[in-house]
Amino acid sequence: MVLDQSAMNVSISALVADFDTTVTTIQAVITFYCLVMAMFMLTGGKVGDIIGRRKAFVVGLIIYACGSAVTALAPTVAVLTLGWSVLEGVGAALVLPAMVALIAGNFEGASRKVAYAVIGGVAGAGIAVGPILGGWATTEYSWRIIFAGEVLLVGLILVMTPKVADAGRDGPAPRLDIVGTFLSAAGLGLVVLGVLQSSTWGWVKPTEDSPVTPFGFSLTVFVIGSGAALLWAFTAWQGHRVSSDHDPLVHLALLTIAPLRSGLIGLFSQNLILMGVFFTIPLYLQLVIGLDALETGLAMLPVSITMFLASAAGSRLSGRYSIRSIVRTGLATTTIATVMLLATIDPELDSSSFAWSMAVLGVGMGLIASQLGNVVQSSVDASGRGEAGGLQFTGQQLGSSLGVALIGAIVLSGLTTAFVSNISSDQRISDTVAEQVGVAVGSGVDFVSADQVATAAREAGLDEPTTEALVDDYEAAQLQSLKAGLLAAAFLALLSAAFTKDLPHEALESRNKQRANDATVDSPT
Repeated sequence: MVLDQSAMNVSISALVADFDTTVTTIQAVITFYCLVMAMFMLTGGKVGDIIGRRKAFVVGLIIYACGSAVTALAPTVAVLTLGWSVLEGVGAALVLPAMVALIAGNFEGASRKVAYAVIGGVAGAGIAVGPILGGWATTEYSWRIIFAGEVLLVGLILVMTPKVADAGRDGPAPRLDIVGTFLSAAGLGLVVLGVLQSSTWGWVKPTEDSPVTPFGFSLTVFVIGSGAALLWAFTAWQGHRVSSDHDPLVHLALLTIAPLRSGLIGLFSQNLILMGVFFTIPLYLQLVIGLDALETGLAMLPVSITMFLASAAGSRLSGRYSIRSIVRTGLATTTIATVMLLATIDPELDSSSFAWSMAVLGVGMGLIASQLGNVVQSSVDASGRGEAGGLQFTGQQLGSSLGVALIGAIVLSGLTTAFVSNISSDQRISDTVAEQVGVAVGSGVDFVSADQVATAAREAGLDEPTTEALVDDYEAAQLQSLKAGLLAAAFLALLSAAFTKDLPHEALESRNKQRANDATVDSPT
């Protein structure tokens, strides 16, 4: 499920060509996949509480397989969105909360910590292996075989599922909060939609593409504001459900548990940064450097290796070092890696520097991924694991969707601003041409290759020197916008460190010794 997100990122150029569409449209489809998961993850966790975690796991897998089959055969972007973004998103929203609850129900103590670390490592590896697998499939065959293969993989998982014991719950089955489901899904959806469309509509000042301009402002402000209002209404409704002795969609009192809250923020930040970077880097490698999908996947291979190794090592490190120290080290390493990537964004790819930067990024992400799942699930008892799982993956997928939407918006809006600025100050371009280009790109520039810009300029009747100048300015704008996206990711990684203070700050061995001493003191003997 996480592999889909990163595999499709390196296939952006192929998807644009296959469906005769734009990078912005594919960005929206990728974002919508993560968003559907985020919108319905709380509901999926509650459904697992109602019908049983293993049954929710199975039903979700079947829906997911149907979505994969539809995606593999999709003839249009609309069908691609239905299969991948909607059906697979809904299936994942049932599977993932049930999965973490099943792990908690099938493992205890130290083995549970190892199980969550393995899941974090596998999920991290899935995100990281996606580029090379997607690149190989896209270059040698078609991106569609990834989704066809997922149907077979789901069949294998379903055959093995009876070996997993169901995770019980305390008390009677709860009822589904329909109003809460609508409010949470609509609120999250509007917030992400506003961020996603900000590069098209404008953040505050409206562009020509803003469908309406209420009071002279961009529609973005009002869409995000409406989403925030619905989320406020959701929290008020959940309080009403609890006070009237009805089952809420999620007990928001869980968020008062400091380690759980800090773990959720960490998971949100991790996915926001990683998916933002994973959206930006393939644009650089494919549309600036000119690599194909397989070459892009190979260039990103170092992050796959180090992320898996760091995730695997993380479970051992937590026995000697505190979770807070490990996560902070991961965030610091991620920040350093992003700055290193900034330094490698040049017209000519420095393969060695780029590989080292990606390897360091994998270490940082792997250290974070190995710790936070266990923090969230260990913060609640058996009755709260379904809801905690829903919150966990809501945070992750909301981070993923906002990562693609926010970093993508920064890149695309930065591209337009930088391109217009470059041509207006370029002495090789006449004022008349600069004005015409400024009007043409005033509503936004799509991220395309420099060759496409040159072709468009020649078709517009521009002479060769002017065409060359436009291409030079566009290439410089590409690099500027990509660096702006990576700089934003580095800033977010630094900002995330401020929310780690409530993570466990003692090493696991120290905590175990303290518990043993407490047990000895409290013993009647």
